[in-house]
Amino acid sequence: MTCQKCNGKLSSMLMAVTSDPNPIVGELAIGGFVLVGLWRFIVWIRDAPATPDPWSVEIEESLQQANATPICHRCLTPHQTDAWFCEYCGSAVGTYNNWMPYVDIFSQGEVLRNGVTDKLRANPLTIIGYLIYSLGNYFIFAPIYWFFFFKNLKRLKELPEEEDVK
Repeated sequence: MTCQKCNGKLSSMLMAVTSDPNPIVGELAIGGFVLVGLWRFIVWIRDAPATPDPWSVEIEESLQQANATPICHRCLTPHQTDAWFCEYCGSAVGTYNNWMPYVDIFSQGEVLRNGVTDKLRANPLTIIGYLIYSLGNYFIFAPIYWFFFFKNLKRLKELPEEEDVK
């Protein structure tokens, strides 16, 4: 089938483009280099040495002892090893809270509540994370959450800089 307007020139141009193997070979070579580079990057990450903890060996040993007292990550209050929530601030502190289907809801709620009421480090990654996470949890009501989230960010921006952010 030939185009009557261009007298078959279009079909001959298409055949010339598809019959030239150089662009196809070039694209395959570039794709191969990208795959090899990606594979080398994965191997480099996998084989990287584990970095030591930022604390001393003595602190690490004291943390690993069986009689070490666990503390709340939010208010630093000691709690029982089998506690699910901090008695002082109500934060989820249990060892397996994030793995238990029902108790996991409280951990998620704490994260989302922190976005609208507490101080947080407002960097682009945190903001995007809160927006996506709230969209996944609230879906229809996410714009309402975003209103309060951005209101909290505005409040944090107006705070003096010398205050310490959690």
